[in-house]
Amino acid sequence: MLPAGRYQPMLVGINPRLVHPLDRDDYFAHEQVETWGIDSFWGLPVHPRTVYYRTFETAVSADAHLYEFVVPMVPPTWNDATRVAQFEEQLRSVSTPTAVAVSILDVVQPAVAEERRDYYTHYSLIHFLLDGHHKLEAAAKAGRPLRLLSLLSVDTGLADKQDIASLAGIRSGMPGERR
Repeated sequence: MLPAGRYQPMLVGINPRLVHPLDRDDYFAHEQVETWGIDSFWGLPVHPRTVYYRTFETAVSADAHLYEFVVPMVPPTWNDATRVAQFEEQLRSVSTPTAVAVSILDVVQPAVAEERRDYYTHYSLIHFLLDGHHKLEAAAKAGRPLRLLSLLSVDTGLADKQDIASLAGIRSGMPGERR
């Protein structure tokens, strides 16, 4: 099912928040715009064209920040409401179910520093959800944690081997917003 290549397995705890394009938590409408500005042709922020979940962010260094996202392969509106409710109830007990994703890490920064923009490096850890769509929606609705088994591609994404090797340490840090 996965393309041939090397993968780094990671089991992480996440606290998902469902995000709609252009809302107050939308990375593409806020953090990305602060660094790269709006699209010069359209005069608008980049539109992700899907809802997604934000799960974790933290400082990597004084001039770098990690943002983590989970992208569902089907929209939450396609989930069965009864199954979501069952997982919400399960999450309110002691259970912490696990979802599965294939992931990439992109490490990018603007080519040129511009005085009016917030110039720093963005580490974007993007999980493409393979299994656990109902669990993830339930965790977001209930405000409860979930485990995510991530198969992080070592061969794709815009990160070098050193960035991938440092990810577990970065990801184990305390969450925090960029200031």
